[in-house]
This record gives sequence, C-alpha cells and structure tokens, in this order.
Amino acid sequence: MLWDAHEAGFRLEPGQKVGLLGGSFDPPHEGHVHITIEALRRFRLDRVIWLVSPGNPLKAHGPAPLAERMAAARDLMRHPRVIISDFERLAGTRYTARTLEALQRGFPGVRFTWLMGADNLAQLHRWDNWREIMERVPVGVLARPGRRMAARGSVAADVYARAQLPARAAGRLAVTRPPAWCFVNVPMIDLSSTELRRASLAKK
Repeated sequence: MLWDAHEAGFRLEPGQKVGLLGGSFDPPHEGHVHITIEALRRFRLDRVIWLVSPGNPLKAHGPAPLAERMAAARDLMRHPRVIISDFERLAGTRYTARTLEALQRGFPGVRFTWLMGADNLAQLHRWDNWREIMERVPVGVLARPGRRMAARGSVAADVYARAQLPARAAGRLAVTRPPAWCFVNVPMIDLSSTELRRASLAKK
C-alpha cells in the first residue's frame, strides 16, 4: 500500500534519509528530544519520525491513551525536521518489523534508519523478528547513561559484530546497505519515561 500525505499524516520523498524513533512515549521527555537532535546531527538525517506506539508488546501494562501521548509529544518536540506520528495505529502494526515493512512498502525510495537507545539494543533479541529489523534497515544506537557496556555485550551486537560501523562513520549509516549499525556515545540526559510515571503517580 502506498500512503499519501493525508493518510499517513506526513510526506516523504524518495532519497530522503529518515530516522525512526519508536516507543510508547509515556510520557515523552527531554531525553527523547535530546537523542532526536543528536541523531539528526550524528547520522546526517533529513527527518526523524517519532512513532508513538498504541502499546508496547513487551510491557505488561498498557500506556496512557494514545491521543494524550500524541498531544504531549507534539507539545514537547517542536522542530521543523521532526514528525510526530501514530503510523502504527494507521497501519495496524504492533511489532517493529511489521511497521518497517509497511513504511518501506508505503514510501519506496526513502532511506529509513531505526533509532534506539543503548538500553534497547541490550534487549533487542527479545523483540519479535529482531533479526529482520537488522536486515531491513540500518540501526543507529545512541548511548544512554549506565547502558553502554550491556549494549556492547548484547546478543544483537555479537551476532551482527561484522556489520558495525565505527562511530567516526556515523554520517554514512543512513546510506549503508543493511545489515549495518552504529553505536555513538553522546552527552545524555538521564531521564526515563518509567521514572517520570512513577514520580507522577507518587504525587497523586
């Protein structure tokens, strides 16, 4: 299925380098903003799309309503090259591999790069069809506090060791044929949505 700008809520052109940052964003916070700006710069991306998920299959409890999280994300992330999207709801996908399949089919010629924090790389082997994710698109990994060593020693890092680009080549990641991934250390804001939710509940 080809998606037009009205159906998908955004327009992408063939040849564009587009980063994808998926998650529940429950709630979105400055840490998300920070790694997005760093990803645009370090991986030389034209756009980044925040894919606000209807729900995370790895989490036992559902997130806040999607409309609330979308509104909060749009209020927080105000950047002309960043798109806030509920594409997974529109496409009816729950797993990253299927979301990537739908995006690649819907926007042929666009160079997608999956973005994640180092903590997600450490558990990537638990994701549905995780090898397909690595084979479909380049993956940009941005370090988060306390997770560098766990990520570098992860199952995914070991299996795809030969596909790793050095940090100095981060700017080429988006145009490198997958499997390809790059780990970059960046100054990080030590915030997590989980901790923010706990703090919010404690105040109630």
